[in-house]
Amino acid sequence: MQAWYKGAIWLWLLAPFSALFALISGGRRALFAWGLKAQHKTPVPVIVVGNLTVGGNGKTPVVVWLVEWLREQGYHPGVISRGYGGKSAHYPLLLTPETQAEQAGDEPVLIYRRTGCPVVVGPKRAEAAALLASVGADIIVSDDGLQHYALARDIELVVVDGKRRFGNGHLLPMGPLREGLWRLNTVDAVINNGGPAQAGEFLMTLTPGALTSIDAPPTEPAPCAPQTVHALAGIGHPPRFFATLEQLGFVLEQQVALADHKAVASEQLNHLQSRPLLITEKDAVKWPGGHANTWYLPVDAQLPSAFEQMLLTRLKERENGD
Repeated sequence: MQAWYKGAIWLWLLAPFSALFALISGGRRALFAWGLKAQHKTPVPVIVVGNLTVGGNGKTPVVVWLVEWLREQGYHPGVISRGYGGKSAHYPLLLTPETQAEQAGDEPVLIYRRTGCPVVVGPKRAEAAALLASVGADIIVSDDGLQHYALARDIELVVVDGKRRFGNGHLLPMGPLREGLWRLNTVDAVINNGGPAQAGEFLMTLTPGALTSIDAPPTEPAPCAPQTVHALAGIGHPPRFFATLEQLGFVLEQQVALADHKAVASEQLNHLQSRPLLITEKDAVKWPGGHANTWYLPVDAQLPSAFEQMLLTRLKERENGD
């Protein structure tokens, strides 16, 4: 909701509802803290990658980075997710090569196809984590779920959009916050996506990969800057993707921004046929077809060595029972 980031005065009309949200969410959090609601503790470590705001902040690249990094440390990681946007006949759902975004959601399918690690989706993360542990995962990465206190966790990471930050700083629905900014003081690390990073934050940059054709093999040569193209993105903050393409030297004739997780309808492509079409990897996993020259741009997270050292320290403390 753009009003959250533009200081709209009318949002004060929603202040009573934000107060009610704070009361309910705070009460629920207290029930877990006091032991009146039970937390599920898995036999393996759990790393939660979440955020404080509604909308995409760049969690998926962090999850992919973690899976690859954990493998380098000798772990066999798996990922759990709510599977937002997916509709499966049964949960928890263990993804297979045949699983589509319509069943599991776009982000879990992207993570599974990119990393090949076991991925389980389901609204009850404790059940998803149990299934993941049963198939051999010795460490679990939770894609989102910072506020899902029913699952105990060992490490909490919060991803912050470096440009948009926290909008007006208010709780839902008056602002974009799921929890107050005080929560940042309780997590293990704050990852700043794109900067500028503030004191205590780890700066993450996203490095674009090579354009990849939706068709295999491609029917057209890959677009090259400074070629004029069309661009489409159905992510949390489409302007970030468009800016990346412009930084790579492409000239964007048309920019189509869709809501996060929103699948494009084939008829929306009718006016984009005149140029190559560049989309995100997240859009690619649910691509309907309908454009003969479509390419997606994968991105890879880059995180500092200090962040890696922090993770190693936290994992060692967990192994030692600290």
